Amino acid sequence: VQLVESGGGSAQPGGSLTLSCAVSGLAFGNGHWVTAWFRQALGKERELVAAIMWRGGRRNYAESAKGRFTISRDNNENTVSLQMSSLKPEDTAVYFCGAADLRDSMEIRTITPQSMTIWGQGTQVTVSS
Repeated sequence: VQLVESGGGSAQPGGSLTLSCAVSGLAFGNGHWVTAWFRQALGKERELVAAIMWRGGRRNYAESAKGRFTISRDNNENTVSLQMSSLKPEDTAVYFCGAADLRDSMEIRTITPQSMTIWGQGTQVTVSS
């Protein structure tokens, strides 16, 4: 099982970036699999950015991401993308892709970093002028 993030980099405030998480080795046909983006800024705790269920597509966004970020999935390619726009300096962090098989899809509303059982290696996003 492997999660591989890509798409990080630098952007100016107000700019856009798209992150991608390629998922391999998992069968999403059964269970309640979620893939989520978390981020961890220097000296801070890892926090949820956005999450999406593989079956049904239910989503959850952190307040800081609502209206600016969009999470989506491609079931054929087994990828989850995070489109980020109107970026702010406070979005600077290492962004991690995580996955877990939840007890039910409603649990997406309360997931935390501790909910994830599989992690990618992370990708740096830097927003500065």
